[in-house]
Amino acid sequence: MLCALRLPRSKPRGSWASLLRAGQARERKGLASHAMMPVPLSYTVYDGPSPQPPLVFLHGLFGSKSNFASLAKKLVLLTGRKVLTVDARNHGDSPHSPLMTYEAMSGDVHLLLRQLRLSRCVLIGHSMGGKTAMVLTLKWPELVERLVCVDISPSETTAVTSFHNFIAAMKVVDIPRGIPRSTARRLAEDQLRPTIQEPTIRQFLLTNLVYAEDRFVWRVNLDAISQHLNELLGFPDFQAPYLGPALFLGGSKSGYISSDDYPEIERLFPEAEIQYVPDAGHWVHADQPHQFTAAICSFLERPPP
Repeated sequence: MLCALRLPRSKPRGSWASLLRAGQARERKGLASHAMMPVPLSYTVYDGPSPQPPLVFLHGLFGSKSNFASLAKKLVLLTGRKVLTVDARNHGDSPHSPLMTYEAMSGDVHLLLRQLRLSRCVLIGHSMGGKTAMVLTLKWPELVERLVCVDISPSETTAVTSFHNFIAAMKVVDIPRGIPRSTARRLAEDQLRPTIQEPTIRQFLLTNLVYAEDRFVWRVNLDAISQHLNELLGFPDFQAPYLGPALFLGGSKSGYISSDDYPEIERLFPEAEIQYVPDAGHWVHADQPHQFTAAICSFLERPPP
């Protein structure tokens, strides 16, 4: 049954259209405020006997905390320190959120550190995780004993990425219901192959294919990532530098840390060292795991400036 809406007899302040716009603006502001709230991140702890600040690993775009599982175990043995591996929002087992910015993601990690009562840590971030680590370090430098950024700099990386193509290819993958996992992975890989020729990249992206609600889906939030991808390829503006130890560890075969990036690295991280791992591409830790862990251990042993 339709019912009439009785309008107030008193004259409103402004037109109904303006009141509606004001109400919508308040609603959008409320949604934005809610979206800015930090989300509780999924993480794994690898315990070590040392009382020194733990190592906290932050993965790159389309990655997860499992990317660093074997390295975390090795670094516990080599350093004695506790190691944490963390899933970013919209990745792995962490919650999905429509907001995907470095301010939001650094806030998530800040919340996690407070929940775990960690007063100091060593942040180690790869690619997107490296930029998240940089933002957290620049915003809350008192929490960071040392910073390691793996194959990333505080500069725009649009020219050296193919993430737009990855997202487009993943979005059109269509897997029928009722098939085994092995068949689903093969079908997904076949559909990714025309756009993504490199087998290692296809296999990396396929780690995000999971079974949920009677079908295979991508566990990464492709909509949020695609909406904010240009922001993720950039870097927020900061003026005050971080004066603690920092290591920018690039792959010799990668273009993510170039000489063009050195001035901005030196401006924001004046105590930074820049090193390159031989025969390593963008996934330095996967291409050369022994050299990667050796570089981390050597950096941890150096006295602060």
